[in-house]
Amino acid sequence: MDFSQTLIEKNDAIIDRWVEAVYQDQQIEATQELTFKAVRDSLPRVLNALATVLSESAKSDLQTVVDASLEHGRIRAEQGFEPAEIAREYRLLRFVIFSLLEEDLIQASQVEMLRAVRLIDTVIDEAIARCFSSYTYGRLEEVKQLQSQLRLTNQELTRLVRASKDSLSQLAHELKTPLTSIIGYADLFLRQHRQQQPELKDSHPNLESIERVLRSGRLILHLINDTLEISRYDAGTMRLQPTLSDVGGLINSVVEIIEPLARAKELALIVNCARAPDQVITDPLRFQQILTNLLSNAIRYTESGSVTLDCWQVSQQQWAISVTDTGIGIPLDAQTEIFQPYFRAVTEQKSPGSDGTGLGLAIVSRLVQLMHGEINVVSKLGEGSTFTVLLPLEAIAHENNQLNA
Repeated sequence: MDFSQTLIEKNDAIIDRWVEAVYQDQQIEATQELTFKAVRDSLPRVLNALATVLSESAKSDLQTVVDASLEHGRIRAEQGFEPAEIAREYRLLRFVIFSLLEEDLIQASQVEMLRAVRLIDTVIDEAIARCFSSYTYGRLEEVKQLQSQLRLTNQELTRLVRASKDSLSQLAHELKTPLTSIIGYADLFLRQHRQQQPELKDSHPNLESIERVLRSGRLILHLINDTLEISRYDAGTMRLQPTLSDVGGLINSVVEIIEPLARAKELALIVNCARAPDQVITDPLRFQQILTNLLSNAIRYTESGSVTLDCWQVSQQQWAISVTDTGIGIPLDAQTEIFQPYFRAVTEQKSPGSDGTGLGLAIVSRLVQLMHGEINVVSKLGEGSTFTVLLPLEAIAHENNQLNA
């Protein structure tokens, strides 16, 4: 029996069923934001090469399996997959191939069946090994890029610390934990590779160590960037650049970015912008920064229910946006402090994803002031919060030090 021809005939069915299985696997979260083509990736090349391996007449094309698997690992690293998610992908691929070939395998002789099963397992195992090899390399390249970004911000961070002595102790405290984690896991990784033990090179614990380094590095960069944003405002160097802007377009671009965060927590993201002005004169970058921070903050502190965005024109001079959530709420005595840098409200309820930098709302507040706007909050513990921002229909270009003069 020619299992090579059978595999070629069922190639499309295997691909479709595998992609569907990957999408349905709730433990492979990275696929939630990917298209069919992005998930399918290089699988057709792997299957075509597998067909040549099964063929007794054609020359085995293992090199294509190697090349396609290396490419798959590199792409999955760029797409932000976790190692466990890639392992599940290949587990599903093995299951789909055998399920679709089951009838043909049963009809074959024992020798033919054993040969086909052994070859399929061997090719998939080789694909997994090559994929993890390039995946590890891709993650290491990302670590190097983070390292370069941290070097580039070092000089400005030094200037910030000198200019903001009052924030030095708080900033040092916020940086201490992730920085210690980066040093520890990076040192572990380097020591393992210096020992030149091949069996450790692409092991799951080793990959997990790389993931921890990346997560900690991203956290430090996020904290540094937010701190720099605050310092620019306080130093009077932040400039507003208003232009005639389409309100619907600005809002939609932010919602497209934020929507996957809400979907991951099974929250309803509701957008009510029927009463919004068509166009305003505003700084599109700063407005989107305000809206992104408010929406992501609402999602972070909401475990069930919904997050609602409203936009409307208030008068001939003003328009407004509001973000309402059904989250944990903010204590009354903390509502006057939440716009201060590094402040975090203490509540009896603790949201699993509520570990932030404590700078998001401080940045929002300063940007709203820069745009000659107002921001207020209404919140009740256990029921949620509503943040409302009033902005002028025509913003005026200036630096914030001119505001304070």
